Amino acid sequence: MTDEHTRAAADVVRVLIADDQALFRRGLYVVLGTEEGIEVVGEAENGEEAIAKAAETAPDVVLMDVRMPKVNGIEAAREIRALSPSTKILMLTVSDEEEDLYEAIKAGANGYLLKEISVEEVAEAIRAVVQGQSLISPSMASKLLNEFNQLSRRAEERQQFPVPTLTSRELEVLKLVAKGMSNREIADELFISENTVKNHVRNILEKLHLHSRMQAVMYAVRERLIDTGNE
Repeated sequence: MTDEHTRAAADVVRVLIADDQALFRRGLYVVLGTEEGIEVVGEAENGEEAIAKAAETAPDVVLMDVRMPKVNGIEAAREIRALSPSTKILMLTVSDEEEDLYEAIKAGANGYLLKEISVEEVAEAIRAVVQGQSLISPSMASKLLNEFNQLSRRAEERQQFPVPTLTSRELEVLKLVAKGMSNREIADELFISENTVKNHVRNILEKLHLHSRMQAVMYAVRERLIDTGNE
């Protein structure tokens, strides 16, 4: 019985909600409270409080607004990732500014979703980032692709420097990650186990000294390791 309780506890995703709008926080709290396998362990109304609550509760996922008082969500994300690299950061914001998107990715965010999604979809997003996926709202994806293409063009104009060597299999995995495929889809495509895919992704991030799949793709495009399809 104790083992069952231990397994059940291990399966629960612990979530911290950080948003300066009390009504929005309450709505998320209520909706997530009805979801099986998700537990809200704390709330924060600004970035400073989010950092403190994350250190106190050690959440699996932090739902983070970008624009918050005292310390903004991007800086808070950077601090939380430094304190707890295993914690997933899911930005949930009204900001569709390209700069906020890029800064969030550089800060190690695992996803960037606009508040145009329904609160019911948030639970699905939480489970996705816990499984290692990177999420981005469709309206922001085109902006990210534009940035990829600009990085690629700039790479053509400057001297190329040595980059960490990835194996041929790691390059294959990275190309499929860049297409937005999940670990399961990559495993099916390459006829390997999902666990092997996870190991490859972890090795890629370690070699490139990066924190998220999105960062890995941006790095790969900048260094021309993959083709953006933009001739």
